[in-house]
Amino acid sequence: MIDKTAIPTKLLWVDLEMTGLNPKKDLVVEIAAEVTDFNFKILDSYEARIKHDKNKLHELFKANPWYQNEFPKNQQTFLNNLDKATMSTIVEKQLIEFVKHNFGSEPAILAGNSIQTDRSFIKQYWPTLDSKLHYRMLDVSSWKLVMNSKFNFEFEKDSNHRAFDDIHASIAELQSYLNWFEKMKTDKAKK
Repeated sequence: MIDKTAIPTKLLWVDLEMTGLNPKKDLVVEIAAEVTDFNFKILDSYEARIKHDKNKLHELFKANPWYQNEFPKNQQTFLNNLDKATMSTIVEKQLIEFVKHNFGSEPAILAGNSIQTDRSFIKQYWPTLDSKLHYRMLDVSSWKLVMNSKFNFEFEKDSNHRAFDDIHASIAELQSYLNWFEKMKTDKAKK
């Protein structure tokens, strides 16, 4: 049983690539997960592409204007490598084992950018996995909002919409915000 009152020592960084943003009709096509400590040292990783009917994927990609403009190369690469993909039910089992192995009875806190969107897809497609996760999440996009609006601090990041790359960019972004606060604290102490 997960002790939801325990203080976490690790984070479960997750990024999903989907055919769109509606979990009721869109599909997860790729997932990456990394476990880090709170110094952002990577402790373990998981990655999978999700197998779907090629025609259904093509229709979903085609229906999403963002993908038409931003994602044509990655979409075609994904469709061409579909034979390397894993069934969604198998991915859920692997992810549950990944969480059990890395967190045991410690709460698995999801972390990432706009992680609520990823969580809504996890709830829709992998409800057993969702039940193993803590209700709290660490959303880097909330930090972005505060840093941009209150402190006029902007983090520039590239996004090529590959799951592992997006996780690493989210970690780097949060680290830059924490570094900014550390610098402010140091500067204030010098005065």
